[in-house]
Amino acid sequence: MGARVRFQDLCMDTVEGEQLGRFWAETSDLRFDLDGGTGRLVGPTDGHRIWMNQVPEPRTVKHRVHLDVYAASVDDLVARGASVVLAAEESGFSWTVMADPEGGEFCAFLRDPSALPDYRIHGIVVDSHDPQSIAQWWGDLFGAPVHTDDAKGWWWLEDVPGMPIKTMDFVPVPEPKAVKNRIHWDVRGSAESLREAGATLLRARDDEITWTVMADPEGNEFCVFDD
Repeated sequence: MGARVRFQDLCMDTVEGEQLGRFWAETSDLRFDLDGGTGRLVGPTDGHRIWMNQVPEPRTVKHRVHLDVYAASVDDLVARGASVVLAAEESGFSWTVMADPEGGEFCAFLRDPSALPDYRIHGIVVDSHDPQSIAQWWGDLFGAPVHTDDAKGWWWLEDVPGMPIKTMDFVPVPEPKAVKNRIHWDVRGSAESLREAGATLLRARDDEITWTVMADPEGNEFCVFDD
């Protein structure tokens, strides 16, 4: 079956606004564009865009959707306003868990400066109750291959059309989703087709918004723009 949706871009909630946008622009190697509101991050394609959406509520729980980034050093990230949550040397993993200036978690994978890619976000990571099912659900929608590491229970997508980020990862966690995700993705497609596939309608298009707000079978919010 062919793809039902196409990846469009990312959105990130922020309380402070410009400060978080500039942090993520430097961290991802995108350009910060203060085009009204709290700004956006822009790059060579529409898929690189990250909208900074100002919200009144601060972060209260661990991000259920977070980003993985390449970086030259942890010190560089700390100098921009990040903090270390769990160092790789302590966890034994190949990444350091960090928090951005508003407390949002992300994972930093260190690379030699000469080996850093032009675009430094390489993963969207989604905490999941059933990683296999939700990875397959999104894989079917995007028309993207699904991969797994059975030993770790991780499932991921690669080569998502229009998505410059290398992987979309679904990892098992014990805790249920409790609050709205502070990072979500936008897609282009048919809201009705998505509803038939199992998505839930949260808010229909109206006089205020030109998109449909929906949730996937695990409750992760996303926005749908008509083709």
